[in-house]
Amino acid sequence: MAWMFRWFWYFVFYSLCGFGCEVLFSRLTGGRRDRKGMLLLPLCPVYGLGACAILLLPPVVRTHPAALFFLGGLAAAGVEYLMAVFYEEGLGVQFWDYSDLPWNIQGRVCIPFTLIWGLMALTLVRWLHPLVQGFVWYVPAPLSLCALAAVGADLAVSSWMMRFTGGRDCLRWYSVRNRS
Repeated sequence: MAWMFRWFWYFVFYSLCGFGCEVLFSRLTGGRRDRKGMLLLPLCPVYGLGACAILLLPPVVRTHPAALFFLGGLAAAGVEYLMAVFYEEGLGVQFWDYSDLPWNIQGRVCIPFTLIWGLMALTLVRWLHPLVQGFVWYVPAPLSLCALAAVGADLAVSSWMMRFTGGRDCLRWYSVRNRS
């Protein structure tokens, strides 16, 4: 059971980091201020699952930077593609569209962001995960159960709302002011 809680916390932490990346990217590029998958919690599940896919690569891949960059980027892009399919086909929403970027596959993944995933894989495995791994060992099981229930409930409610409304505006809990 302890190993499941550790992977749950990896997912949560890297989903939170992904949320931060999305907010920063939006601010730097003047992009849309919208949520990327959760109603209340500041989590982007595609980042959490992408990070977990990278961490599940064999040790021989994780210890060779070039292999980690290439296969980590591909693993995370594979997760990104599958998440896009799930969002579009399962929930009826689209969070991203890379159709205008070079070398894209159905607008769901593209080479430029796959390369970014590769860089993130290097950062994750070499620097970030060793720190995160140390903290996760000390999270008590009761706290993990409560957090699991909260994340599960938010995922269920968010998924239901997107499926019911057919859009992602239902995830917006803040007001957008007109800046004239």
